[in-house]
Amino acid sequence: MRAPMKQAVAVHELGSNVAQRDRWSLGRKALRRRIVDYLATGASIAAAGVLLLVLASILWSLLSRGLAGVSWATLTRPMGPPGSGGGLANAIIGSILQTGLALLMAAPVGLMCGIYLSEYGRKGNYFASTVRFVADVLMSAPSILIGLFIYQLLVAPFGHFSGFSGAVALAVLALPVIVRTTEDMLRLVPTAMRESGAALGAARWRVTLFLCLRSARKGVMTGVLLALARMGGETAPLLFTSLGNQIMSLNMNKPMASLPIAIYQYAGASYDDWVQLAWTGALLVTFGVLLINITVRLASRR
Repeated sequence: MRAPMKQAVAVHELGSNVAQRDRWSLGRKALRRRIVDYLATGASIAAAGVLLLVLASILWSLLSRGLAGVSWATLTRPMGPPGSGGGLANAIIGSILQTGLALLMAAPVGLMCGIYLSEYGRKGNYFASTVRFVADVLMSAPSILIGLFIYQLLVAPFGHFSGFSGAVALAVLALPVIVRTTEDMLRLVPTAMRESGAALGAARWRVTLFLCLRSARKGVMTGVLLALARMGGETAPLLFTSLGNQIMSLNMNKPMASLPIAIYQYAGASYDDWVQLAWTGALLVTFGVLLINITVRLASRR
């Protein structure tokens, strides 16, 4: 009887030792996972903090240097020679007109193209693959090349610069951003939602517009805002298309002023009032895009 009992005790002790080693091993693995988790979380927080610090420093520079130039005269008077007390009214209106027209041209085409690529241009579609490739090339193309292309297309043949050609150049820059963002956001919509709409007897275009596009509206609007932000700060294409204008002009068939060109012209000037107007223009562009972003975000929540 003693031998079986000793054997049972030995087996029990061996099992206890194995279980203890397993617990120690699991404890070490859990500790290592917690340490890695804390390090990754800390690195993420540090990266976010650096990004916020850079953004805060940019906003602080714009506010500290540009806010002093914000006045009623700056917003209502057109650009003028140094010391004349000129403002940025014609540049503000020119930017609004050109950017608005460019968005009206790029947004519908970009949305429809993105819907086609997502819903109808699946793998194996050569035409859809070509459109994606062209959109990617346009997205990475330097903006000055777009400006030169529109110059050869709409400026040189007619012999004069125009606000319309500037709007077309901005639309070409915005189009690939809207196309690719719309396609990517629609691809994130679950397939089950499309199947449920089809099961209820809805046509495919109704499913796409009233289910898929509505579900992805926040991401789609984000893409439109990214395109708008890119258009709002572009200078190189406008130098070859709309050129700029020192007087107030609403004629899209003539040279037209814009805030990016005004900032480009005034920032390197040797006159203090022009440099102040450049900082004020940069502040207006930044907070204009920020205001549009906040407004659309609030509207999309409803």
